[in-house]
Amino acid sequence: MKGNIFDIKKFAIHDGPGIRTTLFLKGCPLNCLWCHNPEGIQNRINLWYFERKCIQCNTCISACPNKALLLGKGDEPYISINRNKCDNSGACVKACPTTALTFDGYEMEVNEAVDKLMQDQIFYEQSGGGITISGGDPLFQYDFSREVLKKCRTQGVHTAIETCMYAKKEIFQSFFELVDLFIVDIKIMDPDKHQKYVGTGNDLILSNFKTLASSNQNILVRIPLIPEITSTEDNIRSICQFVVKNAPDTAIELINFNPLAENKYRLMGKDNISLLEMKPYSQKELDKFYSIIEEEGALIKRETKE
Repeated sequence: MKGNIFDIKKFAIHDGPGIRTTLFLKGCPLNCLWCHNPEGIQNRINLWYFERKCIQCNTCISACPNKALLLGKGDEPYISINRNKCDNSGACVKACPTTALTFDGYEMEVNEAVDKLMQDQIFYEQSGGGITISGGDPLFQYDFSREVLKKCRTQGVHTAIETCMYAKKEIFQSFFELVDLFIVDIKIMDPDKHQKYVGTGNDLILSNFKTLASSNQNILVRIPLIPEITSTEDNIRSICQFVVKNAPDTAIELINFNPLAENKYRLMGKDNISLLEMKPYSQKELDKFYSIIEEEGALIKRETKE
């Protein structure tokens, strides 16, 4: 069995307890306006163009069998990609002498992924760490995710997944015996705003959270702080009230806005103007948000500092 991967991060300290290795899978059922891993939204492997690496030799243009590469015009990058024509043959990537053209992901077999994750098992054992599957969302390529988790658990490794919980209940429940820690996002409580900014309703997400909480799983709830969208007092209070009601022993962690994703959108040939207008919150502002969680009687986990 193969899965589509876009990154493997070693020595991760933000994706669960201890030192971990995080496997990032492509494919997500949501389409968040602010997504900081936009290459993980589509399961399809796509082409990236690094303009700064380009020496303008035009070798890629002549190598492309589908004539999907053209010279850019005006303010466009030097090379323009017609993504409707691109079939990911890889001819341009092989021809490019400077790796200005590259893919945003690759295929990997289950055993290959497990071998990669288990390379640092000694660090997991010494630090109380383990492996985490993220994305995208691990529930999207659920068969692949489950097989990786099964094989890691047979070697006694702590397992975690980061998920938005948007999946059929039976798929979600099939992970319960394979995961030691569920790191789950609850982004917006208002269903209309959730539809507007995330691209789906939130009924399934909230229902799955209740199922997860009732099954006595280890859970960490994360709220991404997106200015004027998720970081309003009403939204944070509503999420806290929901968590306290359904999983009172579950901690809540706030994830500060990350502006670095804007560069990824540019590499994908997309504009995300809204990200340019947003800034991370100061420590004083974060403390104010955490005080809301405290007022609602929820447990707090503060974001780890590197």
